[in-house]
Amino acid sequence: MTQKFTGVIFDMDGTLVDSEIIWHIAESEMFADRGIDYTDEIRQHIIGMRLDEMFITLADVVGLTEPVDALAVELQDRMLALIPEKVKAKPGALEIIEYVADLGVPYCIASSSPQSIIDATVVSQGWTDLIPHTYSANVVPLGKPAPDIYLYAAKQLGVDPAGCLALEDSPAGSRAAVAAGMTCYAVPDGHSDPAQFREITPHVFSDLHAVLEDLRQS
Repeated sequence: MTQKFTGVIFDMDGTLVDSEIIWHIAESEMFADRGIDYTDEIRQHIIGMRLDEMFITLADVVGLTEPVDALAVELQDRMLALIPEKVKAKPGALEIIEYVADLGVPYCIASSSPQSIIDATVVSQGWTDLIPHTYSANVVPLGKPAPDIYLYAAKQLGVDPAGCLALEDSPAGSRAAVAAGMTCYAVPDGHSDPAQFREITPHVFSDLHAVLEDLRQS
């Protein structure tokens, strides 16, 4: 593994933590308050996207007219209220983080979520000391599927993107990692068709335990 990759970048939502279902709850309640039926088909348009870009996309889909910034803040606040009790680690998350930490290669989280969501999630899982570097796509011009956050994270870690492994759960995030020139290991979160991932990366796994087994054999 140390010879194969010089850095590891983790997506967070849906990859390290089972939070996509919690995001769905927060989004559904928010749209229900506006009389909008938030279907799975609608949500497929925005999985893995940054909040501002998500609401820009949904404005066309469901006809939102409120300011994007206000919508993003409202959804963020709804999630912050749910994270401490509702968001749980994905099976194998702690093991794979500890494995990467023990390797001694630079690693971090690079997420589409705002920094406040990242911080709250890391704290809720007790990972503050284990994951000292976290980066939000809010600091770059474009969110996933653009490669900006992955290129930014690699620069912060001081590693060549071509030597990085990115772990993702969504098609948008996987496209971002591949566009950055990284090797992408995808673990579909169940909200997307696994067949989509085969068009993006050949490295598709059933869960984080399978990823860890692969890394140990590398």
